[in-house]
Amino acid sequence: MTAPHPRFRRAIAIPAGMAMATALAFLPNVTASAAETPGQAAADATSLSYVVNIRQGQAPSAALKKAIGEFGGTLVTSYDRIGVVVVHSSNPDFAERIRTVRGVQSAGATRTAPLPAQSTTDVGTPKVLSAAQAAGAQAVAGQDPLEPLQWDLPAIKADKAHEKSLGSDKVTVAVIDTGVDDTHPDLAPNFDRAASVNCVSGKPDTSDGAWRPGATESPHGTHVAGEIAAAKNGIGMTGVAPGVKVSGIKVSNPDGFFYTEAVVCGFVWAAEHGVDVTNSSYYTDPWYFNCTDDPDQKALVEALTRATKYAEKKGAVNVAAAGNENYDFAADEITDPVSPNDSTPTERVIDPSECYDIPTQLPGVVTVAATGAKGLKSSFSNHGLGVIDIAAPGGDRTVYQTPAPPAVDGRILGTMPGGTWGYMAGTSMASPHVAGVAALIKSTHPKASPAEVKKLLFAQADATSCTDPYDINGDGKIDAVCEGTKNRNGFYGWGMTDALDAVTK
Repeated sequence: MTAPHPRFRRAIAIPAGMAMATALAFLPNVTASAAETPGQAAADATSLSYVVNIRQGQAPSAALKKAIGEFGGTLVTSYDRIGVVVVHSSNPDFAERIRTVRGVQSAGATRTAPLPAQSTTDVGTPKVLSAAQAAGAQAVAGQDPLEPLQWDLPAIKADKAHEKSLGSDKVTVAVIDTGVDDTHPDLAPNFDRAASVNCVSGKPDTSDGAWRPGATESPHGTHVAGEIAAAKNGIGMTGVAPGVKVSGIKVSNPDGFFYTEAVVCGFVWAAEHGVDVTNSSYYTDPWYFNCTDDPDQKALVEALTRATKYAEKKGAVNVAAAGNENYDFAADEITDPVSPNDSTPTERVIDPSECYDIPTQLPGVVTVAATGAKGLKSSFSNHGLGVIDIAAPGGDRTVYQTPAPPAVDGRILGTMPGGTWGYMAGTSMASPHVAGVAALIKSTHPKASPAEVKKLLFAQADATSCTDPYDINGDGKIDAVCEGTKNRNGFYGWGMTDALDAVTK
C-alpha cells in the first residue's frame, strides 16, 4: 500500500523505488521568486493562533476586543461576514477564557505548536528528466506534445470534450494550495492574477507574486493547477479545462502546514473575487479528523463550515480530495495515528460520524475519490458509502494499474514550478479533474448555480460498479470493501466524472 506524504496532504509518495513526483525537462528551468509572507514576524516563540467564532454578519464588539487584550491576545484580522476572528496569543488558557465572553459561540487553537518563523525547510526536489528523454514524447495531430502521456484525459473523455469546447475564459478555478507558479508557460496564458493571493498568515497578502511557491516549497499547487487548466497551446501538456482561468490561493506555510485561519482566508477570498470553482487537495492541519466533542476542534470545524458555505453562497462549487490512507469513512471507527501532526501525534480511535476530515467532509463540498489507469479505485484512496460523491483519475503504482501505451507511468502528469512537468499520484490529483469538469459545466451553463452545477456533475458521471473483491496488489487479501449499488457506492460515488457530457449536455 502507499503512504501519505508527511506534509503535503493529498500527494502521496510511491514506495518501492517510485518517487513522489518526477519532472519532465521540456523547457529550461526558470525559478519564480516568491514574495515573503507577512503577519507572523511579531509572534513570540510561544504564541499560538486561534479562531474565535461569533455571530455571523457582525464585527468584534468593543467588549470582545477588550477581553482579547485582557486574556493576552492580539487581534490579527476579522472576517465579519462569517463571524470568524483570528487571534494570536501566548496565553495557554486563552481559548478556555475567551469562550466565557458573551457573544463567543466557539473558539479554539488552530495548531499545537507555536507560530513558526519563516522556514527554509527543503521538501525535496523533483527528479528532472533530461531534454533528450522529454524530446522522446511523440505528439499526435491536434494534441500538445506531452498529451499522449496523459492517460487520464481519455479516461474521463476530456480529449473528446476538447473537440467541442475548451471551456470559457469567463470561468475561474481557484487552486487553494501550496501556491501556483504563474510564470509556467502552460499556466501563464490562463492565469487569473486578480483572483490570486497569499493567505498563509490568515489575512490576504496581495503583493505581486505572493501566490507563488518559494524555491524550496512544494510543487503541489502548481501541479494541481496544470491538471485543471494547462493551456492547449502547443507546449507541454493539456488540462481538463484548458480554456478556463486558474488562480492561485496560497494557504500552506513554508513547512507545508495548512492551518485553519489560512484556509478560512482562502475560501473568503475566493468568495469575494468571482471564483466559480475551488479545489482543495489537502486536509486542514494539525488534525486529520476534527472531533466535535473537543472544543478546539469543534471551533475549527465551525469556522471552515462558515467559510465554505460563504464561498458556495457567492457562487463557487467547492471540490476536495478524499485522502490517501485507504480509510473507510463509513466505518464505525477509524484509527488516526498522525494527529496532531505539528507536535507529538498520539494514536486515537475516532468515530467518523462525529470527527471530520476538513474541508472534504464539510456540508456541500464535493468529495472526490481516486482511480488508476485501469479504472479501479486507487490503492490508497479513502472511500465510504454516503461520503464519496464522485471519482476521477488520481493515479496509482504502475505495477498495480498499468496504462496503455503511449502512456508510460501510472501516475498523473502535471505542471511543475520552473517551466517543467512531472508525475504525482493521490486523491490530490483526482480532485482537480473534477474541478476541471465542474468548470466545463459552468462554461456550458454560465447561469447555473453551484447546486445546479453539482447536480449535473453527479448526473453526468458514468456509473461504476463496486470492485468486488478488491485485491489491488494480487496477494489474495481483500484490501478494501465497497458497499452500495452501481449508481452510487463507496468507491466511486455517483461514478467516474465525465468531461464530454459536461460540454454537450
